[in-house]
Amino acid sequence: MNRLVALLMAVVVLAGCSTGRDAVAQGGSFEFVAPGGKTDIFYDPPAERGTPGPVSGPDLMDTTKTLSLKDFDGRIVVLNVWGQWCGPCRTEITQLEQVYQATRDRGVAFLGIDVRDNNIDAARDFVIDRGVTFPSIYDPAMRTLIAFGGRYPTTVIPSTVVLDRQHRVAAVFLRELLASDLQPVVERLAAEK
Repeated sequence: MNRLVALLMAVVVLAGCSTGRDAVAQGGSFEFVAPGGKTDIFYDPPAERGTPGPVSGPDLMDTTKTLSLKDFDGRIVVLNVWGQWCGPCRTEITQLEQVYQATRDRGVAFLGIDVRDNNIDAARDFVIDRGVTFPSIYDPAMRTLIAFGGRYPTTVIPSTVVLDRQHRVAAVFLRELLASDLQPVVERLAAEK
């Protein structure tokens, strides 16, 4: 029994020593793996960052239009997964809007992905009531999120993914963010050549 406990402890310790590289599959595509259960994950150097799968879907405010990551070529993109039913999302969204306003002139775009909201009117009211000016994909079935990256944790809401100018995954946050958490990351990426 003691050997089993020791073996399990060794596995836990080794898992905690994982690096961000665990989340990038061979060939440069992004496949999410939570290294050691971390909630803030950074992928550096830039050459080792992976590219996510396709990100596109109907615009929350006008479902006749499609939003796509390709709409933001050459820009840093902050992807935020949210739902109007999510308590932490209600707090976080104004913080995200603050960072968006502070950094958009530096080539930074924000794109929300609204998930599990079957009532589109409630999601639209959420955006309007909080004065959110960046667009969101309406994705109640989470298809966009599933296509984004293998094994991305679809149960963690809110979550935020920061893509560099080549749309490679530079950071993942699996928690509610404050402006003071996100803005330094975005500004560091804006300064990358």
